[in-house]
Amino acid sequence: MLKYKNKKFVCHIDLGMELIRGKWKAVILCHLNDGPKRFLELQRITCGVSQKVLNEKLTELENDGLIFKTTYPEVPPRVEYELTDLGKGLFPALDLLEQWTVKNYPFDKK
Repeated sequence: MLKYKNKKFVCHIDLGMELIRGKWKAVILCHLNDGPKRFLELQRITCGVSQKVLNEKLTELENDGLIFKTTYPEVPPRVEYELTDLGKGLFPALDLLEQWTVKNYPFDKK
């Protein structure tokens, strides 16, 4: 049994999956892999995430060290999110998962 931030995990994979678990976290990470994004841009390109949920997921990803937020001292304030080195380190694993999914679960293109 592993313990991280007062939560218990069965194994290292369980902990790793917790960091990207849910409908939106992996999607947000994939969009940030293309470069820094502002909040409204992320909301628009994620198609369907509410402002509340997006804010929660960004905060969780930031607290886990996968992304960081830069606030620029402007009026109105400009905020950008981008991957940390830790977040960038996830992409070899995410790329393998994507390749496995494409190979084993064909989908209909519309």
